[in-house]
Amino acid sequence: MAMLGAFNCSTAFADSVSDLDQYQLNMRKGVTDISAEVYDLHMLMFIICVVIAVGVFGAMFYSILFHRKSRGAKPANFHESVKVEIAWTVIPFIILIVMAIPAAKTLIAMEDASEPEVTVLVTGSQWKWHYKYMDNDVEFYSRMATQADEISGKLDKGVNYLLEVDQPLVIPTDKRVRFLITSDDVIHSWWVPDFAIKQDANPGFINDAWAKVNEPGIYRGQCAELCGKDHGFMPVVVIAKEPAEYDKWIGERQAIQEQAKAEEQRLLAMNMSKEELMSNGQKIYNSACAACHMPNGEGLPGVFPALKGSDIALNDMAAHIDIVLNGKSGTAMAAFAKQLTMSELAAVITYERNAWGNDTGDLVQAKDINAALNGQ
Repeated sequence: MAMLGAFNCSTAFADSVSDLDQYQLNMRKGVTDISAEVYDLHMLMFIICVVIAVGVFGAMFYSILFHRKSRGAKPANFHESVKVEIAWTVIPFIILIVMAIPAAKTLIAMEDASEPEVTVLVTGSQWKWHYKYMDNDVEFYSRMATQADEISGKLDKGVNYLLEVDQPLVIPTDKRVRFLITSDDVIHSWWVPDFAIKQDANPGFINDAWAKVNEPGIYRGQCAELCGKDHGFMPVVVIAKEPAEYDKWIGERQAIQEQAKAEEQRLLAMNMSKEELMSNGQKIYNSACAACHMPNGEGLPGVFPALKGSDIALNDMAAHIDIVLNGKSGTAMAAFAKQLTMSELAAVITYERNAWGNDTGDLVQAKDINAALNGQ
């Protein structure tokens, strides 16, 4: 039932909400058949609760008003009544059965993720989402795209403040889409209210959910499990496209990834200049590393270590490459081997070894990352 309750308060997550709708008190119906069932179930339970409340409080206030002592009312004098005992046992039991049957039906339908037409592996990672299409050679990370100046108050906050990403998940309409949900570090929760989906992403386990979206559009959600420092900066954006448009998008993504792999192989055979490495490295550092280690490289004392003047950035380059590639177990340091390309990894490590006065002069190339990945 917690999943049903989590569907509430969804107004802020859909692009189609009018200014007036932002102040609505009820739930939204969403854009899937399941979300409509959840809404209908919610209304049924609400009506039952209202009828019970009217009956109970009505009887109570009627008794207070018309059977008060000042009107000469004489209280009944009995110790027990078998009829009353039976009545207040049987009536709540019948009410619970009436409520349980549609609730069980809806919950069973929500959990039935069989016979999917599209399957997407959703992996939570501090603090971003990774999407992998199991039926196609397409995968990517989705990170929050809200500007840092909006968060710090230097710019006015946009319409979709904290609910916008660089690469949204794209799914087809009118097709059954199954989501396999897991995590590679801590517990996250993938929540899209308009789909009536809120599923925990647990490391080492795979939960599943499904949706069949009826209407094309942009639907927003976020991580709904307290997962660390940047929990509030982990949005979910899903774009539902018509099947023909979705197929076209899949083809374009596959072409882009194949081109990127070919470019990566080309870069293995060449050396990038220090200026190019530093320029690219700064951009990658600010998007992937600065949230923990700070833009000035000084980290957060006692929480995230500084890179400025650190032993790992000044001395052992092999250890520096290893920790960026594979992360550090038991800490918030994630593995970036699958998140960044070899050229991007080379650039960011070069930047960390030469920025903020580190000035080691070390240049890391894509071929060095490739050698480390292959254990050479």
